[in-house]
Amino acid sequence: MSTASLLVELFVEELPPKALKKLGEAFASLLAEGLRAQGLLAEDTVVTPFASPRRLAAHLSKVAARGRDQQVRQKVVPVSVGLDPQGQPTQALLKKLASMGADATVVAALVRAPDGKAEALFLDKVVPGATLAQALQKALDDTIARLPIPKVMSYQPQDGWSIVKFVRPAHRLVALHGADVVPVGTLGLQADRITQGHRCEGQARIELRDADGYAQQLRDDGAVIASFAERRAELVAQLQARAQQEGLTPIEDEALVDEVTALVERPNVLRCRFEKEFLTVPQECLILTMKQNQKYFPLLDAQGRLTERFLVVANIRPADASAVIGGNERVVRPRLADARFFFEQDRKKTLASRLPGLHKVVYHNKLGSQGDRVERVRTLARGIAQALGGDALAALADRAAMLAKADLLTEMVGEFPELQGVMGGYYAGFDGENAQVAEAVADHYKPRFSGDSLPRDPVGIAVALADKIETLVGLFGIGQVPTGDKDPFALRRHALGALRMLIERQLPLRLDQLIALATPAFGALIQDPTAALVEFVFDRLAGVLKDQGYTAQEVDAVLALRPMQVAEVPRRLAAVRAFAALPEAAALAAANKRIGNILKKSDTPAGTSVAEALLREPAERELAQALAATVAVAEPRFAAGDYQAALVACARLRAPVDAFFDAVMVNAEEPALRQNRLALLGRLHALMNRVAELARLAT
Repeated sequence: MSTASLLVELFVEELPPKALKKLGEAFASLLAEGLRAQGLLAEDTVVTPFASPRRLAAHLSKVAARGRDQQVRQKVVPVSVGLDPQGQPTQALLKKLASMGADATVVAALVRAPDGKAEALFLDKVVPGATLAQALQKALDDTIARLPIPKVMSYQPQDGWSIVKFVRPAHRLVALHGADVVPVGTLGLQADRITQGHRCEGQARIELRDADGYAQQLRDDGAVIASFAERRAELVAQLQARAQQEGLTPIEDEALVDEVTALVERPNVLRCRFEKEFLTVPQECLILTMKQNQKYFPLLDAQGRLTERFLVVANIRPADASAVIGGNERVVRPRLADARFFFEQDRKKTLASRLPGLHKVVYHNKLGSQGDRVERVRTLARGIAQALGGDALAALADRAAMLAKADLLTEMVGEFPELQGVMGGYYAGFDGENAQVAEAVADHYKPRFSGDSLPRDPVGIAVALADKIETLVGLFGIGQVPTGDKDPFALRRHALGALRMLIERQLPLRLDQLIALATPAFGALIQDPTAALVEFVFDRLAGVLKDQGYTAQEVDAVLALRPMQVAEVPRRLAAVRAFAALPEAAALAAANKRIGNILKKSDTPAGTSVAEALLREPAERELAQALAATVAVAEPRFAAGDYQAALVACARLRAPVDAFFDAVMVNAEEPALRQNRLALLGRLHALMNRVAELARLAT
């Protein structure tokens, strides 16, 4: 079957930049999915997405002009309905065939085949494959309906009567199979081969020659780099080159690069500067206002300090760029002046003087004000710091927790909420607070996102951990639990942040004790959230560990015990992995599973008190002796946290365990004997499962 490349392009008004990358990828993948489902794509078809500010397009190689014919078997009627006792067709059968577009001539070709408990008559026929126009129309309609559009707008197409709903008004549709136009339509448009180039520097009307020349023709005639990936790579290369010419480094911000890539059709990076006097303002404020409001790229020196130079990305390439540079420099000054004004106004009041105002700020209508929340975080931070470092650390943590939310009432954070915490740290330092307190105020939201750094010292750890645990306990306590992909209070992120601090800083704190320490501060405002919150946190931990390369069996085995000292989990996992590699592991895991089942089915509690006088069989005496010797070796290792050595010691029990099950009847008729054997197994089960539920390693 002959094939050719297919190009589909929607030319639209400026698309939302933060959604463009996702829209472009979805447009191409959904089109390919629809055509593949109809049998028009080859196995090795290559799908290339294109997305620029004013177009969504997809190029697909090796697309057939028609799908393959398909042999289908269609049920007609049950045999009992379609044939009379003499095997002749009934009127019911003939009517059914007529409704299917067939007649009595096909009766002889009907196939009898089982259909559940009875037999039915089936008609085998060949269904012609869809033409490309039919298949593309269906795929295009489905793609438009399924695009991840952030917000749909309604508009009238050129006919002036109908209403169309799409992300932005669409003006042209291109559909080329090789060099031929495919007659399809969507959004009130009919396909042709005409598109448009760059709004200022490209041809207003470009007649595309064929599907394969699309990208190059747009680049040559339209001054447009249609591929999002190529345009992004060009932008990054220019940013690096311009920065290197200044001996500086552009700020790293992947999201900003993506957004600016979506704003230009052909990037042109230019160097600008502002007055050095603005550098007296904390650099986070200047960087944020330049990135957020102007989409500029600040430049940093070798020490990571902000300089007065920055890069802008223009969508035009004039011979003389001085007007563009000067215009951007004029625009940025009022933004920086605003930041300086907010900063200077904020410094007129100390953080401590703002604290009463927090009682007027609602945190949650069921959990009180921010002032109430501060008191709860202080209580928890003191408890955590006391456990980590005694009275001195507790005093510092209490002071930091008291000041941590005060910057919510500052002008700077009011303008840039992303700077909460950061500005508090600056203002605390200017107020003469202890350096550790100021750092803890700045760090107490950390980690803010995956891969973010942790607070710098124990004071910051105590306050940040208290802040996250208080949030989790409070919101779980009023039933605000994340569901599906909805997590408006970012509780998953809070749980992951708490886990990172506990594990990476090896904090000797139990999860259940942290929850118990936080809960009383809420009084009657909440219900006890412990059970649901523990499950939620361990679900998050399981996901993280699997992402780190641990197998589902290893993770399930360790977390099944719900180890509240979560800092120990990595060591437990390492021990389980080492144990699983031993030749005795599979047999012991299977035996452990068998022991667990025996103990569960027992009518009476097994206990762990074993009477030596009732050990009658040589195999059970040998197991009891081997168990006692193993306990003597393993217990000190358990106590020292050397879980790997402890499990290796337990591996020596394989031979006596196998011999026990080969020679001993556990459920003996004599009650005392049966109870003693169950107690022996209970002691063995308890020892083997100190680190993990080893039965979960059994395949």
